Amino acid sequence: MAYYVGVDLGATNVRSVVGDDEGTILGEARDNTPRGPTGIAVTEAVLGVVREACAEAGIDPSDAVAAGIGAIGPLDLAEGAVENPANLPDTIDRIPLTGPLSVLLETDEVYLHNDTNAGVIGERFHSDRNPDDMVYLTISSGIGAGVCVDGHVLAGWDGNAGEVGHLTLDPNGFMTCGCGHNGHWEGYCSGNNIPKYARELHEEDPVDTALPVSDPDFSAVDVFEHAGEDEFADHIISQLGHWNAMGVANIVHAYAPLIIYVGGAVALNNPDLVLDPIREQMSEMVMSNIPEIQLTTLGDEVVVEGALASAMTGGTGDRSRL
Repeated sequence: MAYYVGVDLGATNVRSVVGDDEGTILGEARDNTPRGPTGIAVTEAVLGVVREACAEAGIDPSDAVAAGIGAIGPLDLAEGAVENPANLPDTIDRIPLTGPLSVLLETDEVYLHNDTNAGVIGERFHSDRNPDDMVYLTISSGIGAGVCVDGHVLAGWDGNAGEVGHLTLDPNGFMTCGCGHNGHWEGYCSGNNIPKYARELHEEDPVDTALPVSDPDFSAVDVFEHAGEDEFADHIISQLGHWNAMGVANIVHAYAPLIIYVGGAVALNNPDLVLDPIREQMSEMVMSNIPEIQLTTLGDEVVVEGALASAMTGGTGDRSRL
């Protein structure tokens, strides 16, 4: 029996699973992602959940033959680390991952991916078709994509390919993205930026609305909860649908996927309000073949499942590698 480890390192939680050579989960563990004081604290949290998952599975960490990691970015693949993560405090400038995990597991087979690439690996591995051309798109606190073309997951030389949330959709730059640039997809449609976009729209046209736009706790959840009951909320959702469809059309033209799986908290919690407007506008925006667009089949397990599949398949998600 061979054992494999999968790790999902997010800005809020870190999680690990241990699976056998059939991909059956034997043990799992979760912890909060430390907010500091340095990146080493995050590394220790990763090692901690791996130890706990191995203990639940009844194995020693050294029994695992390989591991996969899906992590927030940006990544430094050469060093096997996260560098200056945007969604963690500034004191966390570097999170070593592959080296410490290799030492714990006593194996050099540790594969590091950004979280969306882990997502596309997971979807590919678990798909009945195991398609060679597909995309996993996350619409969550940020926006990103994992892309598989001709059977190859596109990582980029530094591990940061697929940052589609920073495609420029609005040349007028109405919104400023968290990265500091104007007009990016993420600046309009990510969970973190939807309330900011709503406030800007309301300031431009202060219509009557039940949305608590002036409340400091106003969030994307409020917008979707008022759908169908508040005209301004419906207007926001319509605008989000337009930007999301434009972003997806750019993905289609760039990578020609057969299928796009969509995940992330914004999409998972509001599937019809997020996906239907995208599907409805594809024929108007795409000049090539329109892919199937559906919600992820793996829910919020998609990254850790992809990390485990990466460990099992040498970093690819291709079941023929088993």
